[in-house]
Amino acid sequence: MSDLVAKINQLKKSRHAVILVHNYQIPEVQDIADFVGDSLELSIKASQTEAEVIVFCGVHFMAETAAIISPGKKVLLPDTHAGCPMADMITVAGLRKLKAEHPAAKVICYVNSGADIKAESDICCTSANAIEVVKSLTKANEIIFVPDKFLGHYMASHLPEKQFFLWPGYCPTHAKILPEHITQAKANHPQAQVIVHPECRPETIALADAVLSTGGMRQYVKAPAVSEIIVGTEVGLLYSLQKDNPHKKFYPLLEQAVCPNMKLTTLEKVFWSLEDLKTEISVPQKIADQARHAIMRMLAVSQPDRSI
Repeated sequence: MSDLVAKINQLKKSRHAVILVHNYQIPEVQDIADFVGDSLELSIKASQTEAEVIVFCGVHFMAETAAIISPGKKVLLPDTHAGCPMADMITVAGLRKLKAEHPAAKVICYVNSGADIKAESDICCTSANAIEVVKSLTKANEIIFVPDKFLGHYMASHLPEKQFFLWPGYCPTHAKILPEHITQAKANHPQAQVIVHPECRPETIALADAVLSTGGMRQYVKAPAVSEIIVGTEVGLLYSLQKDNPHKKFYPLLEQAVCPNMKLTTLEKVFWSLEDLKTEISVPQKIADQARHAIMRMLAVSQPDRSI
């Protein structure tokens, strides 16, 4: 494996590439990253990089987003079959119908969606900045949010002054995490805090000590007062949490919370991707131009001092 890592590093240098890795990737892929983060953090890194090639170790919509906001750069997805079931639950026709039914509403789309959905939206959000994005739409009283009904419910519960119209999509991995799993985990680890992702069900969220994006979780567990943590998200995150905090104890809320698409990327696929440059992700120009507006509006909210 060390030989393969060395070859990847050599190719990365010769290709003037950067490797961006999502928190849910397998450990050995996380270990070769130039940066590991959540969707928002990776979007920001992709928009800032001076690299000529971006190797995006995640799923398809993430690589699409990077390609949209980094025109002129080559964006590689090591396994082009790495998709997102939630992203596939929303269609352009369905969103247009919802927009026609609520013409006064602003459309926020979760970044976990395809470029064609972003192109139909006013602004994007991630789980890390969803509340902040809604608050930025000061003149909008009605919000269409797609495609994650559970993240939408979480947003609506914090912003009762807004009326939300939610698409009935969801993340199958996070939907598996149920309230009884928290009850059992607390019984097994009574001193531990419970943190969950906002893609979880409302009844699961109600029992948690904190609701955070994966990037937010990585920051939260650094606090000195936090020593034992039950983690309610895709289990891949626990590797980096333990790696960054070796003296703390982490327990998966549900060991079966595994995203199969996130596990498709391997070191071999990263190497082949860099070697052959055949796994490039591109977006049609018209859709990219329309989608870029929604993504950059999101980044402007998260980085108010950024000129974009």
